[in-house]
Amino acid sequence: MASLEQIQQDIQALPQEALNVLYQFIQLLKNLNSAPTENLPAAAPSASAEATDWSDFIGCISAEEDLSVNYKTYLAEELEQKYDYR
Repeated sequence: MASLEQIQQDIQALPQEALNVLYQFIQLLKNLNSAPTENLPAAAPSASAEATDWSDFIGCISAEEDLSVNYKTYLAEELEQKYDYR
């Protein structure tokens, strides 16, 4: 196991971008190891949780299976149908 001094030296050698990632990881670990949530009042989700939690939208719409690949084609077709009078 690495000593605290070695870890501190390694952290000091990291570039700023890596330090930002390390900070986010530390915050994640702190949140995972915090007190049980059953004793805490319900809190609003953080901005990062709101930005990454799309699970509520799974299955809420139907679309073509290849939409992520051919989105430009589908968009062009829909716009042509909607604005065909131009």
